[in-house]
Amino acid sequence: MDIKQEREEIIELYGNYFEKLYNIPPLAARILGTLITDGCKTGLTFDALVEKLGASKSSISTNLNLLLNIEKITFFTKAGDRKKYFKPANLSQRLANFLKLIDSEMIIIDRLIDYREATASCSEEKCNLENVKAYRTHIIEAKKLFIKTIDNFKQIELKNNNNK
Repeated sequence: MDIKQEREEIIELYGNYFEKLYNIPPLAARILGTLITDGCKTGLTFDALVEKLGASKSSISTNLNLLLNIEKITFFTKAGDRKKYFKPANLSQRLANFLKLIDSEMIIIDRLIDYREATASCSEEKCNLENVKAYRTHIIEAKKLFIKTIDNFKQIELKNNNNK
């Protein structure tokens, strides 16, 4: 196996995945994929990203700002070094963002259930009510699993930070 080719393919797979998942531009998705693949240990500087991705400085800057704004990446600095080092956000943080979406969806689901219970007048609306209630049960279970997984990731991240 050619390790360089494998790295490129993994970044491309991440890029395609993140484009769809987060509805972000291709370059932002590939920056995130590059940071996960190459930057998780020491982070990558702006210049390193320009070099690795072969994109213009303005394009890299715009997409880094987008990723920072949507909390998919973070940065840190080193004493005596003015450069920023970019890293992917911790998995616990990335999954916590999904919890926000789940909570938003639960508000809508609960309102739809209340509405449907008050207005259901035909078999199709009653069927829809049962489907929405079943979906609500699924979302509650998914949220519990997300919380458990986030807690596990936080413990791993804490352990890794303590070992540095």
